[in-house]
Amino acid sequence: MSAIVIIAIVVAAVIVLALVAVYVRRRAERGRVLRERRASEATGHRQEADAHATRAQELGPEADALRRAANEQAAYAEMETSRAEELGTRAAQAEQQISREGQSAGRHDEKAAELEEKL
Repeated sequence: MSAIVIIAIVVAAVIVLALVAVYVRRRAERGRVLRERRASEATGHRQEADAHATRAQELGPEADALRRAANEQAAYAEMETSRAEELGTRAAQAEQQISREGQSAGRHDEKAAELEEKL
């Protein structure tokens, strides 16, 4: 009976070793598949990063040109604002002159009327 027990133990050990070997092989295969998938994803992300970096380089000169144009327009707008303020000041001065001329015309009209009355 001891030979049967020894054979049973050996068979059980061989079965356990076979199961462990299958488990280790499957686990290694899953790890390999996972590494391949991650490598593929990393390659995809690397390609996307390269594409975005290229696009960013292409947009650089356009952004510079737009910034220069914006600065030019801002300077032009500032100049036009200054000119508009100057014209507004001149218009206010002209309006004041109109008022003074109207008052002078009124005084002279009154004086002329007085003199005509004395005639």
